[in-house]
Amino acid sequence: MILDAHVHVHRPEVVACRDDFCERDPYFDALYRAPKARMATAEELVRAMDEDGVDVSVVCGFAWADMGLCREDNDYVMDAVRKYPRRLIGLAVVNPLAGGEAVREMERCAAGGLRGLGELMPDGQGCALNDVRTMRPVMEAARSLGWPVLTHANEQVGHQYPGKGETGPEAVLELAQAFPENRIVCAHWGGGLLFYELMPEVREALRNVYYDTAASPFLYEDRIYRVGMEIAPGKVLFGSDYPLLRARHFLKRIRGVGLSEAEESALLGGNAARLFGWSEGHDG
Repeated sequence: MILDAHVHVHRPEVVACRDDFCERDPYFDALYRAPKARMATAEELVRAMDEDGVDVSVVCGFAWADMGLCREDNDYVMDAVRKYPRRLIGLAVVNPLAGGEAVREMERCAAGGLRGLGELMPDGQGCALNDVRTMRPVMEAARSLGWPVLTHANEQVGHQYPGKGETGPEAVLELAQAFPENRIVCAHWGGGLLFYELMPEVREALRNVYYDTAASPFLYEDRIYRVGMEIAPGKVLFGSDYPLLRARHFLKRIRGVGLSEAEESALLGGNAARLFGWSEGHDG
């Protein structure tokens, strides 16, 4: 089974009226103002999955600063999960700054069939992962619901690109230390946080932290997949960041780095399936 643990879908009205939504959210504008910035509906995603050989995708909307827009995206994701129950796992997007309102939205989404929180975008939503007071309501709600939490994180060195922010490894580590029982998924290898698992005390603090491979071809040499599986073999999740990149761009690279069959199976789906409680033949 190939399970893509990091995928975005966009409501048709957002795709059709891109410029209007760019005016409503500065972070959305930074990522999607350029006409070449790819966007995709749920139907387009499922077609791409069929073409690329992906069995299941973990999908989320955009991490808007405005909770009204978050709710609209969540409604769309819930509808998509109901339409494709064997293909899609849905995440709820909220702004942690909304506090109790965000918690109520998470509970609504759980009743609607969603299975996790994310992707959080701290830089775009105006919050900080290491602001424990702000993060506590949504993190405690996620733990109560049994939800993994997917958050954006990026390396603090290297080239600049749209959406590169200030949320780096230290902030994620502090989040994990403040909420050790929560299962946290760090996009983009946690901005390099993975490598600090070679420090025993950090590895212990990160025992419930996972890493996805989103955008790896833009950031790292292909051997990152082998290194990742050496450091944290049960915690690396294949994630494409579709529609930024198609899954097929990853699969050839991952299959070419010399992983064992068991390692490849774990990276491409097994680890994520355990995290999200998904099995082949899942009936939704």
